[in-house]
Amino acid sequence: MRLCTFKPKGSGPADATPGRVEGDQVVRLEAPSLQAVLAVSGQVADGPRFPLDDVELLAPVPEPPAVRDFFAFERHVATARALHGAAVPDEWYEIPVFYFSNPAAIYGPDAEIPYPSGTVMLDYELEVAAVIKEGGGIGGFTVMNDWSARDLQRKETRVGLGPAKGKDFATSIGPFLVTPEEFDGAHGEMVARVNGEERSRGNLSELYHSWETMMARAAENTRLRPGDIIGSGTVGTGCILEHGDGRWLRPGDVVELEVEGLGVLRNRIGEGDGHAL
Repeated sequence: MRLCTFKPKGSGPADATPGRVEGDQVVRLEAPSLQAVLAVSGQVADGPRFPLDDVELLAPVPEPPAVRDFFAFERHVATARALHGAAVPDEWYEIPVFYFSNPAAIYGPDAEIPYPSGTVMLDYELEVAAVIKEGGGIGGFTVMNDWSARDLQRKETRVGLGPAKGKDFATSIGPFLVTPEEFDGAHGEMVARVNGEERSRGNLSELYHSWETMMARAAENTRLRPGDIIGSGTVGTGCILEHGDGRWLRPGDVVELEVEGLGVLRNRIGEGDGHAL
């Protein structure tokens, strides 16, 4: 099943509503939000149908309670650390580690990402995210782009905290939330393109830490809430930092992240600061 948040084209933000995609149509779900649908494990009534071409898809969960992004692909960790002459620490293999990102800066498919101030090293990150349902299980999976300002991030992590401002200006998710009976999170080809040029390719099967292990770590000494986002971290080759070629993103660039079974998440880089939509 493919779930979404949508609004009729030309309408305002107040018209956003949860839906279920069936072929070339979207069925409105009678709930205030997709988060509310997840809170009752999808047990809501159907409303009217809309042609898919007549709606605008938004971030599946526009205002998640929390965003935890893990670091679960060994190849990405090893390559990124090797750029600074460091090896993967033993602790990385022992426990899955995550950081908290900004739930107030969530963008959906085809949304413009304002170029953040203070950086000249803007990067994409090719990821998959799980979204939590009632009871703390996985309600579905979606494509995720953990946008990163690498120069800001480097300064923060040298202090021993962060990332913070190197990350919290934008996270994109979408276009759909695909439920586990259709997509189990075990494998799927992952590709990133910039202006139509392929820049990254990997597979979700390369995860070192399983979704079960990440979920257990996230829930330890706390509770997960419906709508919480759990990011996989970046697949190997899945960001410009790993390439080491200095081809950072610039205003006007179009970034497409495609995950087999989940669809294509597309965003354009804007000219300057702004607010999440």
